[in-house]
Amino acid sequence: MVSLLKKWFSSSTPEGVDETYIALVQQARNPFFYTDLAVPDTLDGRFEMVVLHLFLVQHRLLGARDAHADDREAIEAFARSLSECFFNDMDRTVREMGVADTGVGKRIKRMGKAYHGRLQAYEAGLSDKEALHAALSRNLYGTVPEGEVSVLYGMSAYMRRQVEALAATPVATIMRGAYGWGIPAAGL
Repeated sequence: MVSLLKKWFSSSTPEGVDETYIALVQQARNPFFYTDLAVPDTLDGRFEMVVLHLFLVQHRLLGARDAHADDREAIEAFARSLSECFFNDMDRTVREMGVADTGVGKRIKRMGKAYHGRLQAYEAGLSDKEALHAALSRNLYGTVPEGEVSVLYGMSAYMRRQVEALAATPVATIMRGAYGWGIPAAGL
């Protein structure tokens, strides 16, 4: 009972969450995505890139087969805190944009639905190339008129390489925020 209460009332964020979140946001803001891969350099485009990178990290953390059973709870807590960090950042961003307090909740709720929908679509897309292309086209490139399919294939290839690189990276390294994303242009 005491451990349950600690979980409910504990406001401490696991160590490394902030660093991991900052690292994935920095990668999501890499100019390469907005120039070479034609991601719209808009509020929506940047949101989508953060969600995509958050998905990549969450996929690794929650799918970690190399973690000991004792570590599963800590990994799941870290993953939850990473999501909370994202929503806190989105809340702060929406408020900085001047959205009234009454509108913040509605926007965050829409973002939450979008976030969970993307996680499911990208997860399904990892085992089905066409499903991944459809998810990227619909979400990441949804506001862009039909154009070159090469950017869609480039983003898909980037995601697959990151999944492989993250799978080869110890979970503890990711949880310290010490994962190096590398240069996205490599191999495209």
